Amino acid sequence: MKRKESYTQIRHFHRSLAALCLLVALGVHAEAYVAPEPATGFAKVNRAEGYGAMIAAANPHAVEAGIEILKEGGDAVDAAIAMQMVLNLVEPQSSGIGGGAFLLHYSKKDGKISAFDGRETAPMADGPDLFLDRNGKPLQFYAAVVGGKSVGVPGNLRMLELAHEKYGKIPWAKLFDPAIRLAEQGFTISPRLHFLLSKDKFLPDNPAARAYFYRQDGTAKEVGTVLKNPELARDFREISKEGARAFYRGRIAHDIVAAVRGQVKNPGKLSLSDLENYRAVEREAICSEYRKYRVCGMPAPSSGGITVLEILGLLQRFDMGGIEPESARSIHLVTEAERLAFADRNRYVADPRDTIIPDLLDRGYLENRSALIDMDRSMQKVEPGNPPGSARVNTAGADAPEFHSTSHLSIVDRDGNAVSMTTSIEDGFGSRIMVDGFMLNNELTDFSFAPEQDGKPVANRVGPGKRPRSSMAPTLVFDEKGGLYAIAGSPGGPFIIDYVAKILISLIDWHLDPAKAVSMPNFGSVGGPLFLEKDTSLDALAPVLEKMGHVVKIGELNSGAHVVERGNSGWAGAADPRREGVVEVLP
Repeated sequence: MKRKESYTQIRHFHRSLAALCLLVALGVHAEAYVAPEPATGFAKVNRAEGYGAMIAAANPHAVEAGIEILKEGGDAVDAAIAMQMVLNLVEPQSSGIGGGAFLLHYSKKDGKISAFDGRETAPMADGPDLFLDRNGKPLQFYAAVVGGKSVGVPGNLRMLELAHEKYGKIPWAKLFDPAIRLAEQGFTISPRLHFLLSKDKFLPDNPAARAYFYRQDGTAKEVGTVLKNPELARDFREISKEGARAFYRGRIAHDIVAAVRGQVKNPGKLSLSDLENYRAVEREAICSEYRKYRVCGMPAPSSGGITVLEILGLLQRFDMGGIEPESARSIHLVTEAERLAFADRNRYVADPRDTIIPDLLDRGYLENRSALIDMDRSMQKVEPGNPPGSARVNTAGADAPEFHSTSHLSIVDRDGNAVSMTTSIEDGFGSRIMVDGFMLNNELTDFSFAPEQDGKPVANRVGPGKRPRSSMAPTLVFDEKGGLYAIAGSPGGPFIIDYVAKILISLIDWHLDPAKAVSMPNFGSVGGPLFLEKDTSLDALAPVLEKMGHVVKIGELNSGAHVVERGNSGWAGAADPRREGVVEVLP
């Protein structure tokens, strides 16, 4: 593979063009753009190989916590819980107990795949007009994000507790020790966290966040500054002793509700009963065959699993293994499949509680839809198809903006159990509300702002107790004998789907190792233009792709993928070099 090898540790970030193009494609006003999370350390791919257990995640502190729990006899679920608590502390812009997550678990003992849904829900007082202004028009994006209006009921802790009850091996309380210790002793601000703090226009307006992250003059605390978070340590101690109910009732719950409803500019309607009544859901994973492998992902309300599987299904008839990975032809075919899949995703996928989702993975449907892909020419217009069951659908489709502040972790323990977990508070620093030492999500802006389109209700409209559609795509892959082959996932907003699809094609069709799969240049479409990652070997392909009919945009495509693959020498893993992730093996 050809690729530029020289990147500065922190590049100058010109993300506005790509992000604004995305917002325009999604029909969202963008009066105040905040840069997504920056790429860091791009010159080095963190990789590891070995037998035993393996963990790949977005921050070294989190990986250390996971390894500590595994050494003490914990399994993959136990490690995931400890890692999430540490990520909450050291990567507050991306995930935490104030947000939600999706977790796929594989049990080596019985071969069962479990899908745990910890997606946030809308408060019961919220309705379809949540993000409309006084004139009935959709709000500008950050007018909706910043403040209490965008905060959904956090689902992370309930989901992790449910997974622990079913699969955890060591006591719940023990899993909080690494995060409590680090919160009390302190950790240093990383280059990536400092960059995001210095660029965020809204976070300094929150008094708690300003006191924690910024100097008296309003500038972000420098790289290497030690941050201690006694408030979060206190939260963790209570949750470790009382379970998730300590978060959903009592002091923490009251503080969350007071913060959300007490916002002067943009109060929300979250209530104590919303928190108390939240429940995580164990769902059936969705799986489909690709080549000789079985690929499994999350079902709705995440669109990640369905859309990734549809992309792969649309590519089944093409000899992807015979096409050069970083070529115009490979990018063209994958992108055309993505455009078709996103058209279906936007039309049909939403919370299954009150949405009919047709069979987008029907083999005959995929074969017919794949026939729309021309080997040499891009489709000028892509419409959703009519899969089996679509005749019963009486809702319209519309997209919603999603941004990049998400995190992913991939784990396989010594017994061969695995976790693929993607976790988020949505935009960088979520709603910009810090309460009791953690950030609250803005996940409700993952709903479509407009509740109707062409006289029909939008499937992904806001509704009381409803879960907004997500693009998170934790993935497990199995070989033809049913053995665990790979664990994958990434942050990246709607581009999560493209990143995961690229990685799976890289592993399965192009036989790349995990390090090459995660570091190869990113590309893809979320239904509109074809985006190519800037400052990579793909830049030179833009003229060729434009001649094929593609509308090409070049910009930052900042994935944060973490992949573990079974090979001849045990496990091989890699952490995306665009962020600060690492991978470690425990013999």
